[in-house]
Amino acid sequence: MIKMQIIGNLGKDCVVNTVNGKNVINFTVAHTEKYKDSQGNQQEKTTWVDCAYWVDRTAVAQYLTKGKQVYVEGQPEARSFQRNDGTPGASLSLRVREIQLLGGRGENTGTPSYNNSYSNTASASPAAGSNIPTASEVTEPIDDLPF
Repeated sequence: MIKMQIIGNLGKDCVVNTVNGKNVINFTVAHTEKYKDSQGNQQEKTTWVDCAYWVDRTAVAQYLTKGKQVYVEGQPEARSFQRNDGTPGASLSLRVREIQLLGGRGENTGTPSYNNSYSNTASASPAAGSNIPTASEVTEPIDDLPF
């Protein structure tokens, strides 16, 4: 299996469709790379990736809005085609397996994560008598790093 990981911004709000009875969330992620050319001039190159997230739970769709920064991971598909003017073209698409919201312009929000391999339990309330704090009780940043 080939796996691709992208961090970028959504180019527009996502669209939720139903295809053959299954839900799919379609969105486009843009990644801009800045570099200097051989003459020392600052250059930018933006790569657009069409994403399809096949999932039963579409609750994440309300958060996939234009400008939001996301991390997506999945299986890439490169397609070549011929434009109306006869010139060749290519597109890059991704069948999303996992998505994580990173934020947006000027936002400082949490980072819920969604994927197809397990259900999101971040919103589930802890069992009575447990010592696990709720999201509103956490006052310091949570470090996800295992070291």
